[in-house]
Amino acid sequence: MTAPLRLLGWTLVGTAIVVATAWVGPSLAGERGDLILIELRLPRALAGALVGAVLSAAGAVVQILLQNPLATPSTVGTTAGATLGVLAALVLGSGSTLLGFPLLPAAAFIGALTVTLVISAVASRNRARTEDVLLAGIALTLATGAVSSTLRLGVDQITSLSALRWSLGSLTMVGMDRIAMLTPFVVITLLGLVWLIRPLEVLVSGTERARTRGVEVPRIRTLGLGFASLGVAACVATCGPIAFVGLICPHIVRRIVGAAPRILIPGSMLLGAVFLPLCDSIGRVLVDQREIPVGVVTAALGAPVLFWLVTRRSRN
Repeated sequence: MTAPLRLLGWTLVGTAIVVATAWVGPSLAGERGDLILIELRLPRALAGALVGAVLSAAGAVVQILLQNPLATPSTVGTTAGATLGVLAALVLGSGSTLLGFPLLPAAAFIGALTVTLVISAVASRNRARTEDVLLAGIALTLATGAVSSTLRLGVDQITSLSALRWSLGSLTMVGMDRIAMLTPFVVITLLGLVWLIRPLEVLVSGTERARTRGVEVPRIRTLGLGFASLGVAACVATCGPIAFVGLICPHIVRRIVGAAPRILIPGSMLLGAVFLPLCDSIGRVLVDQREIPVGVVTAALGAPVLFWLVTRRSRN
């Protein structure tokens, strides 16, 4: 079987799994069962597939660009910037609007993109090294985290609780309206990352060799970080920060089918699109009469994976 046919087959299997997750959870029997399925469960499954595909593909690309298997989109400060934007919006009043858009997701998007533009500027410098980009991302994450902590001190308990719920990451309130807003950014991000596969194939052989073969390394690094951060920012604005998807899925794909970008990036998209809806469905059934936010489930799965990766690298 050729590679395109295998990819098509796995895509069909993944689609079936995503749709099946809508039936996982409390019973859908009764008069409201169909309404819950159509209005709540299926949109959540679709949103989970879109967000999972973006986070996973972005994680794979960031790991390739920074040449660090422990790197994630959070490394470039996107999540921290989005969190700062949300807290600022909560202080101003989350019921407000900005140019017709709800203030909360709009502020998250602006905060994430602001931090990303700074990191992209660092990455575009001709003498910028991988370590420079990583350190700049860590510095911005710490700075935005400090500002976020300061903002939390000036809000009431209700606002603080809203900020906490947002920070957990959840697909509960994502409906078709938010999916409609998210989809264009998902399409742009995924197409952009796929378009970069060819130069990334050369880049993995080494920065110097890539330059000798005509690859503009700063430009590719800037575009890669830009596309990845655009998608991650849109996802955070839609459902809050969801950690470790961009770490777990690329590593699973890398161990199963290899690390070549032409395999790793599409494979990460597909696995992420299945992984996040599955985690969301797990959160619906772990505790009786309660729902665990999907961000908590991915963090519970990702933390041991990260610990294992760190200890494995230390032994090597």
